[in-house]
Amino acid sequence: MDTSHSMEGNRNYTPVVVFVFLGLTDEKELQLILFPVFLGIYLVTFLWNLGIILLIRMDFHLQTPMYFFLSILSFVDICFSSSISPNMLSDFFKDEKTISFIGCATQYFCVCWMALSECCLLAAMAYDRYVAIGNPLQYLTIMAPEFCQKMVAGTLGTGFLCSLLEVISCFNLDYCGPNVIQHFFCNLPQIVTLSCSDPSITQMIIFLVALLVGFGSLLSILLSYSFIAASILKISSVKGSAKAFNTCASHLAVVTLYYGTALAVYLRPTSSHPDKQDTVLSVFYTIIIPMLNPLIYSLRNKEIKEALRRVVKKVRHLPQ
Repeated sequence: MDTSHSMEGNRNYTPVVVFVFLGLTDEKELQLILFPVFLGIYLVTFLWNLGIILLIRMDFHLQTPMYFFLSILSFVDICFSSSISPNMLSDFFKDEKTISFIGCATQYFCVCWMALSECCLLAAMAYDRYVAIGNPLQYLTIMAPEFCQKMVAGTLGTGFLCSLLEVISCFNLDYCGPNVIQHFFCNLPQIVTLSCSDPSITQMIIFLVALLVGFGSLLSILLSYSFIAASILKISSVKGSAKAFNTCASHLAVVTLYYGTALAVYLRPTSSHPDKQDTVLSVFYTIIIPMLNPLIYSLRNKEIKEALRRVVKKVRHLPQ
């Protein structure tokens, strides 16, 4: 291919300044039904995750590494959901669902940052569970507050740098023609297909980030759980084994949901025209999961229920 000729042909192009979303649906009746549904999901996500953060901060009994990581997960889920839902909700009332070039880059940066940080955080939480079950006597020494804070800084820092790298490589491409994103948010695979310059370096960066962060975290989680399984098998009493497994059940459910849908979305062949199944999976991955995570962790968790009772009791006894 003669690159000098293609660059000559693109020299007089008009750069794209706005992108247009196709959104979830163009049917007005369906939009009127979906708006309150997604508004309710977003409010539940925001309030439930915020409630968990405040509860962990307020109750002394929850000042442990496991709940520290859970509060960070809730913070990440609030940011993840807030980077997509408000914009999507306002788009239900627009005939043309537009977003500026900079706005699109910012949205993808936030979505990618939180998604990658969640991958790393779930790996850190798996390691925490392994230490708690495999080395309970030294748990608080190994998982010291400073070490936990460094792990969280590492997860957020990794997510930040990798998403920054993806955004810079993608939004430095030339966009000179079609500007319709076949999605309800700025998703890189659909944006890259709109470029009129060679996207191979960007696609390679996306692949490497997915491999190192996504699959690296999954491998770390699987490794931690193989050690956890070996530790549980060494426990002689059935009650002890059940208790040990119970401390991992919520995390295992969250990991299965998150990675199951993420892999289903991103291992499908890249297309500029995603089908309905792809859209449904994306909705589940970006909007439903941040709502389900705190529910999974709190509904079967006795410590959280007891902490909630203590806080409610404390509030009732406050002087009027």
